[in-house]
Amino acid sequence: MSGIRAPQLPEAAIRARARDATAAAFPDLTEYGHSLFGATPGPPSGDELDLARIVPPVFMPRRLERMFDLGREPLPGDAVLGCEIGGFQAPLPVFLCAFGSTQVAGRGLGVDASEQAGRLGIPMVIGENVVPMHGYGRTADDPPPDGGLLGRIRAYADAVPDGLGGVVVQQSTEDADAEVWNLVYSDPFATRLLDSGRLAFELKVGQGAKPGLGGMTVMSRGAAAAVSEQYAMDEAFGRDTGMVLRCSSPGTFTEEILRQQVHLMRNNYPRARVWVKLHPGRDVGHAAEVAWAAGADAVTVDGAEGGTGWAPSVFLEQVGLPLAECLRRVGKHDASLLVSGRVWEGSRALKCLAMGASAVGLGRAALIAVDEDAADGLVRLVRCLELELRLLLSALGKYDIHEVTEDDLWFPGKEESR
Repeated sequence: MSGIRAPQLPEAAIRARARDATAAAFPDLTEYGHSLFGATPGPPSGDELDLARIVPPVFMPRRLERMFDLGREPLPGDAVLGCEIGGFQAPLPVFLCAFGSTQVAGRGLGVDASEQAGRLGIPMVIGENVVPMHGYGRTADDPPPDGGLLGRIRAYADAVPDGLGGVVVQQSTEDADAEVWNLVYSDPFATRLLDSGRLAFELKVGQGAKPGLGGMTVMSRGAAAAVSEQYAMDEAFGRDTGMVLRCSSPGTFTEEILRQQVHLMRNNYPRARVWVKLHPGRDVGHAAEVAWAAGADAVTVDGAEGGTGWAPSVFLEQVGLPLAECLRRVGKHDASLLVSGRVWEGSRALKCLAMGASAVGLGRAALIAVDEDAADGLVRLVRCLELELRLLLSALGKYDIHEVTEDDLWFPGKEESR
């Protein structure tokens, strides 16, 4: 194990799911018949989504309808989780979040996660700065440590079933200088994805844990010298450490710039889907409306809980809207809204879907799962989440994931309005 640290995430529970799959959704099996369960009222977190409870009704007309359709009592296995995610078909409302050029994703985990996401048939986002930092990956005799951008695409495309999933490639300011989208769009290997409508490009406006800032990583002075023309460097840690802070441009956006960027993507890459990623800013609802109106196939919103490789502590602790408030400000839409931020199990995923999300992203949890088991860890984690979604949906008396609404949730401390 590489010893990934994931503050705010229950790392032990995620690793258990990566090992034990659906068995980890239940209490310790050795306690069955020897202990009483159910006394804990909820998680001790102050996070609004964690504190919210899922509340099934007493009367369930949708269950009755489903019973008539099936000719028997419906079971959790009858729940339909398949959906569309940003123009792609997926077997459940889950996608793999962007992993960029950070060391954690670069130790081979990026390729391993790509292959497993492909097997699952869920969409995968490849993060920014992979090409400037690790290369595109054409050189077979000297491959980058994580396979480069092309290595991740190949691992995914070789594993994904026909008709499911898709690859989404982010582009930052530095990626634009490297013409990343042009490289991918013109690559013969991407033809299969393009021909089947399973390639998208994502315009990154911001990210969850450091809204308003560009990407940041810590590098040795020697490594920094090799990319000093592409990135700004800062001696934030003092010269004695031998380490420097590498800073990416955060990019500058106005309503008009965002509209023009989406139009440009549509015109230059007509066969690719267009995604837009927003940080948890106070005007996130309006920004999402602008992106959709301009023609974006999907808008991704990171809550302030969304992961990042490196950022000042003041940003991690004090900047940006929590995911629940982002969902509230964006509201329900027919368009594809994708969200991320501390999602690792079924209850938080369902709460996000009930509040208007079309799908949820697995970020740090996915890396932990792949770190635990490079061959099947992510697959097991997702299978566990899938089981929980089926059980929760069935408990609500609903049998299509699109049917969940905020009526299915109760937020403590808020007056009942119904």
